[in-house]
Amino acid sequence: MSRVRKQLVVAAVVLASLAAAYGSVLLFAPESRGRGADARPAADAEPVRESSHRLSDPKRGELTIVEFLDFECEACGAMYPVVERLREEYGDRVTFVARYFPLPGHRNGELAARTAEAAARQGKFKEMYAKLFTTQRDWGEARESKRDTFRGYAKDLGLDLRAFDAALDDRATARRVATDLSDGLGLDVRGTPTFFVDGEKVATPGSYAAFKALIEDRLAD
Repeated sequence: MSRVRKQLVVAAVVLASLAAAYGSVLLFAPESRGRGADARPAADAEPVRESSHRLSDPKRGELTIVEFLDFECEACGAMYPVVERLREEYGDRVTFVARYFPLPGHRNGELAARTAEAAARQGKFKEMYAKLFTTQRDWGEARESKRDTFRGYAKDLGLDLRAFDAALDDRATARRVATDLSDGLGLDVRGTPTFFVDGEKVATPGSYAAFKALIEDRLAD
């Protein structure tokens, strides 16, 4: 069994078990809010905005795939290599977009989102996005704050740490995360990962092959 397939199997098991045991963690009620981000469903919710972070931005994009994600979510972590593989294959035709949707049951989910956003201010969103997912096992599910760990990642990426610290604590950064969360709530995103393909919410593909088939089908239209 390939590594990607193993990770997808793990994701399926995680989603099934958590949904059964901790439905309140995976499912948002309309009034739910992320830790540190005061978010309510956006009345004008959109799957993607001009300010959204694009992992690929082809000159003539034929399709847009948006993922609402939580960096601490194990299922998102399992989907990360799948999305990366698809991005390598279709990055010249498909626009891949990452949006924040930190779940309230994750101690460091919102902090991780602010970490990525703080890195984005120095032009390092993609690098921090990758760093957070590839190290998820080192910090995910912790009960204590992982701020120092994330600051270490910022140092590893060569960021200006003073600027990073300031951005991490800037209310504008929290509002930026809350904007994504509000859009997600307004679009009835109820767990992570949740994907939108050209504005339409789709069931999360259960395998790389299924996701590839979905993309090929939409590109053929």
